Amino acid sequence: MRQYFFVSCLGWEESGRDETYPRSSVSDGKCRLTLWQVDHKLEVNDFHRRRNIGLHHIAFEVATEDDLSENAEKIKKHPKTTIEFMPELVGSGPRKHMMFQEPGGIRIELMWPGS
Repeated sequence: MRQYFFVSCLGWEESGRDETYPRSSVSDGKCRLTLWQVDHKLEVNDFHRRRNIGLHHIAFEVATEDDLSENAEKIKKHPKTTIEFMPELVGSGPRKHMMFQEPGGIRIELMWPGS
């Protein structure tokens, strides 16, 4: 299930699981996400941010520029992520962000606020 990316790559903790739905929850201690598993016996369609109604992306703030860089390197090494762009300035800076898709297709932005 998708929680493995959040746990193994981003260092979050699994905070709940229910195989009857099936769903699992992960948390970084501040934010909690509930992740649903699709039924692969049915036709599964990937989310497309320009063709589907739904979550465009979710953004998480990191505390330091080093945190952003360290997370970016871990994410880049994960075999099932798709990097849209590595850390770059937002406008003229100093804020920086990166964008990627986790293995389940959720588009995620990591943002360092530049202060």
